[in-house]
Amino acid sequence: MNVEAAEPHSLPNPPPAAGWSWKKIYFVILIAFAAHLAFVFLLGTKKIVPLRAVNNVPVFRLANPADEFIALTDPTLFVLPHRNDFAAIWLRTSANASPSFQWKEAPSFLPINTASLGATFTAFMQTNFFAAAQLNFKPEPQLIPPQTSVPAVLPQNSAWQIVGEIAGRKILSAISAPALAVNDVIAPSRVQLLVDKNGDVVSVVLLETSGYDPADQTALALARSLRFVPAEKLMFGEILFNWQTVPTSAP
Repeated sequence: MNVEAAEPHSLPNPPPAAGWSWKKIYFVILIAFAAHLAFVFLLGTKKIVPLRAVNNVPVFRLANPADEFIALTDPTLFVLPHRNDFAAIWLRTSANASPSFQWKEAPSFLPINTASLGATFTAFMQTNFFAAAQLNFKPEPQLIPPQTSVPAVLPQNSAWQIVGEIAGRKILSAISAPALAVNDVIAPSRVQLLVDKNGDVVSVVLLETSGYDPADQTALALARSLRFVPAEKLMFGEILFNWQTVPTSAP
């Protein structure tokens, strides 16, 4: 069975849309607006409207402070005394005239006795005596002696010095060599020391004498009293005494 191919059929054109298009609506609105403006300008009146007379309008004016109604608004009317309150009868006083202080009488001077001038002062000076005071405008200068301290010219103690191997060994007990009362100069005393490991002086020998036996004996006694720090071995050294002498009184 032969089936003929269906031929395509073209669709009919769509019917035009019902109503006005947007362009027509805008055109009509524009025509109506233009016509409205034309009627306003053609039919509008150009007469000046006269002002209407104003009648029965409230008028404001400043109140008089002396008005009774204004006085009633005073908050102190019934608190403080007031000339218009209920106690005004007691506040009403008679008006008193102010006295005049102008002096109208001619000046009259009192008579004066010229002979008695200064009599009172003279009587006061005759009955009152005062102690005379001498005015000393330039008092005598007070002598203040200067306070000076004169140092001692000569040293009060003798000097000593350690030399040799034990010179660098620290001393535990220091000594003080006194000055000797001698009217002459004394030569130095030289003493040799032997110090053991414990730091004690075990032997003293006088190497050089001063020529004054009390000075040499003092040097030996001071050398024996020395104490040194402990060391690992025996050490030798020397101590030199430079004696300071103090003159004795004259015979």
